[in-house]
Amino acid sequence: MGCGCKDLTKLGVYYLDPSIKPLFKATEGSACWDICSSQSHSIEPGSIVMVETGIILDIPNGYSVRLHPRSSLAYKKSLTLANAEGVIDADYVDPVKILLYNIGKTLQFIQSGERICQAELVRNVNFKFNVLTEPPKQKTERNGGFGSTGS
Repeated sequence: MGCGCKDLTKLGVYYLDPSIKPLFKATEGSACWDICSSQSHSIEPGSIVMVETGIILDIPNGYSVRLHPRSSLAYKKSLTLANAEGVIDADYVDPVKILLYNIGKTLQFIQSGERICQAELVRNVNFKFNVLTEPPKQKTERNGGFGSTGS
């Protein structure tokens, strides 16, 4: 399976209304599930809208769900996630809401049942920070960031 967990039967989903479009994968090879809007919205250029999904996730301990933008929504409607990637923790058991941002120059519309983002179940890695007494040593030929490895 492509979404980080071998036993996906542990992820629970509760639909607030029986008419809510269920989570689904568009193809057998899809890495993530599509999440749809449960309401229609208009989104002005430069605006952010909180979009209801009508679902509550029951995420197993030790996992989180990552919400990713849909490339087709950005390409066709200039809509993307306002927070670049959403993270839903296992202890969040309230309705899932998506922040859509209109980066374009025209008014856009989202219809109820339209796919607005992708969800990925991810295993969390538990670790502790090791506080260093001096800065880490350079590991490669890299010198800096923001284009330091080429254009």
